[in-house]
Amino acid sequence: MSAVKNSGKAVKDGKTSGFPPGRIRIADSLRLLLEKKDFGSITTAEIARTAGVTEALIYKYFKDKRDLLYQVLREYLEHYDARFELDVKGIKGALNKLRKVIWSHLNVYATDRVFAKILLVEVRSFPDYYNSEPYMLVKKYSNTLKSIIEEGVSNGEIRDDVSPSIIRQIILGALENICLTAVAFDRVMSPDELSESLCELLFSGIEKNSDADRKT
Repeated sequence: MSAVKNSGKAVKDGKTSGFPPGRIRIADSLRLLLEKKDFGSITTAEIARTAGVTEALIYKYFKDKRDLLYQVLREYLEHYDARFELDVKGIKGALNKLRKVIWSHLNVYATDRVFAKILLVEVRSFPDYYNSEPYMLVKKYSNTLKSIIEEGVSNGEIRDDVSPSIIRQIILGALENICLTAVAFDRVMSPDELSESLCELLFSGIEKNSDADRKT
């Protein structure tokens, strides 16, 4: 009997439901092991033992251990990209959308530490990550964020004298730096407090006519 429980809660109702049971158990075993260990110290033998399968089955579904990591990350990203798109539907105003996206981003990192650990810590040192499917999904999310900023510039909410690309990088950089230490050392994060502080600081710099408003 497998030692694996369904640790991939974020993706259990998504694309993984169409995968063979053995593949799902392998992916879930990696998620389970990543809760306590770093990727480099996890062996394929350990993954197979935790999943209750043979090592040969891992290589039936994945090219190698890194490919398994990338496919697990891809499943997470597909789930969260779809959720972020739903998060902003029906919200009026670019700044309100940005506030929601920032809170959601922080909340995911606070509540799904395996996903956060893979994305912020584990894959960054692999050169081939930047040509991988997961990275293309990260870029898709980044482009969605830029589109919201461009909407704000277009409707007069956000300053037009700062490049939307620069604003996007500031937001993403701030989110990463706020979360990295907490994720690496498994510290508690408060999405509500962090998003409020970040939005207050960020919006004071990018909101159109904010300087004039403060002087009146």
